[in-house]
Amino acid sequence: MLMSSAFSSNVLAQADTQSAAVYETVPSETKTVKEYLTEHFADAPIMVKIAQCESRFRQFDRDGNVLRGVHNDKDVGVMQINEFYHKDKAISMGIDLNSIEGNVAYARYLYEREGTTPWASSGKCWKSAGEVASGTSELALNK
Repeated sequence: MLMSSAFSSNVLAQADTQSAAVYETVPSETKTVKEYLTEHFADAPIMVKIAQCESRFRQFDRDGNVLRGVHNDKDVGVMQINEFYHKDKAISMGIDLNSIEGNVAYARYLYEREGTTPWASSGKCWKSAGEVASGTSELALNK
């Protein structure tokens, strides 16, 4: 299964960097999405960079609907998890990809199994210049 095409790298075209959506708060907490991700991925800061590139730290659009990819509307949420490839697995795990908690939890699951590979299509945004030139990326250990 080709995972890198499962994520949209062009969702960035939807929003300006200074968008008020960066200040979207996590349900029942007084944290921004960026703060939530930074805490959740303290051991994997590359995932925070990926979220910035994939969604500009947005789980929802301006109308309150789950954020969908510009080029692929199956990509959902802050981590742009592709429903075509991952919805059934997420459901079997009891994870709701439409909630920020579920979207981030499933991103953690993917990262622990495949490293950053599922987000390779947006790599030019989040990889350092050296990684792009050499084709390397951060890999997680399979657990």
